[in-house]
Amino acid sequence: MPDHTESRPFIPLGIAVLTVSDTRTFDDDKSGDTLAERILSAGHRLEARAIVTDDKEKIRAQVEAWTLNEKIDAVITTGGTGFTGRDVTPEALEPLFEKTMDGFSAIFHRISYEKIGTSTIQSRATGGVANATYIFVLPGSPGACKDAWDGILKDQLDYRHMPCNFVEIMPRLDEHLKRSKG
Repeated sequence: MPDHTESRPFIPLGIAVLTVSDTRTFDDDKSGDTLAERILSAGHRLEARAIVTDDKEKIRAQVEAWTLNEKIDAVITTGGTGFTGRDVTPEALEPLFEKTMDGFSAIFHRISYEKIGTSTIQSRATGGVANATYIFVLPGSPGACKDAWDGILKDQLDYRHMPCNFVEIMPRLDEHLKRSKG
């Protein structure tokens, strides 16, 4: 069974949070607040936070800029994962992915199913890696953000989590880029 080991140090990561919404502001962004609070409570650094409208180019530009910032190890977005015409976050970000994280979506839906049943199929939560930066694309509800952080990200973004975690493989995320340059 997975566990934490105290023989490893905690390594704080730099994390950015992007809320995708046509209506939210920092005054009423409960999902962004939920993620920010959890990130800081876990001991990580909230390196950046922004809100952009449901626009593919704006979403992609913000996330891509963050993936090029050496202080940012992971980007978490919230919003725009549904099926309505304005829900375009997966379409905006999946083209950036060098690697897709199918397991993130599968585990997110398993956790979500336990809470909201078949309604979980109305989310297109996804994850991937771009420019050696993890990207997690979450639904816009505070509950979904709690589920993703508490059930997946809190452990996978903690170097002490065993038997494996995202932190320990971070130095190798860009190996393919280094090889191709040689």
